Amino acid sequence: MKKSLIALAVLAASGAAMAQSSVTLFGIVDTNVGYVDNANAAGDSVYGLGTGGNATSRLGFRGVEDLGGGLKAGFHLEGEIFGDNGNSSGLNFQRRSTLSLMGGFGEVRLGRDQVAGYSKTRSYDLFGQNTGIGQFMGWSAWGDATTDANGHRKSNLISYYTPNFSGFTGGISYGFDEQTTGKAGRYIGGNVAYDNGPLSVALSYDRANLNAGVERDKVTLGGSYNFGVAKAIAILQQTKDDVPAAAERKVNAYALGVSAPVGAGEVKLQYALYDQKAIDSKAHQFSLGYVHNLSKRTAVYGTVAYLQNKDRSNLGLAAKGVNTSGPGADENQTGVQVGIRHSF
Repeated sequence: MKKSLIALAVLAASGAAMAQSSVTLFGIVDTNVGYVDNANAAGDSVYGLGTGGNATSRLGFRGVEDLGGGLKAGFHLEGEIFGDNGNSSGLNFQRRSTLSLMGGFGEVRLGRDQVAGYSKTRSYDLFGQNTGIGQFMGWSAWGDATTDANGHRKSNLISYYTPNFSGFTGGISYGFDEQTTGKAGRYIGGNVAYDNGPLSVALSYDRANLNAGVERDKVTLGGSYNFGVAKAIAILQQTKDDVPAAAERKVNAYALGVSAPVGAGEVKLQYALYDQKAIDSKAHQFSLGYVHNLSKRTAVYGTVAYLQNKDRSNLGLAAKGVNTSGPGADENQTGVQVGIRHSF
């Protein structure tokens, strides 16, 4: 009888512990039909099935355990999926693979993740960072072949994010280079932000060590204001590369945009300027899009973007899954995407 009571007590205790833990499977599948003219310097056009035109397709697992006393532990594993080819190279967790401790002090994360110099200021892009031909391309590799040169994510990262202090938040990240010599892969950066009602503004700074001794500094100021009938955004950014025994490389990038609800959807208009100081050339990008919500989890969308290169500028639109490159120096490029997005 005593053994039965002890067993019941153990089961009850384990059930209570399990009730304090949760694991969630989540994801997004976003697939579109896309077309880009002047997809290369020869002037050829390309069309086909692409992915991530409105939101990056992904599959992930996350979980939280209540440790008591206001302390929680959590994990987050997330990888990109490709609806156009079914992940021919296999699924990985390159988007995020972190372990966290959370409490009244904020959150500490360990692992591969978005860097703090990107995680907040990226949110002001109306078309979503790393998603589709309309996106603001200030966070680009800018000709550097180093892994993660675009500054979105880093491996071997430690990050700390503060709690919310009456609308004020902040974060800082440090990435190890894990080398006996050299600094390639090292990262440090952070952000401070203020969100209060319709107003949101954030400032971020980071330094990344790239290959060949190049040090990249990036400063980004972003903000938005929701007027109710429309929301306006602005992004000002400078990327500066200190190149050993060579001239400094600098890119100033700017974005202005407005979005407005229309029925069950949203219309978006955004302009971006990429002033490439190193080659004394500019590029202008105009993006127009509409997202129509069929339900809380499913939407259809359409985006058209036009990129005007000047002088030696040779930028190309980001049409993921439909292979494109720069149209050639001083040449223009137009792209169209029509797709569907479903989240679960």
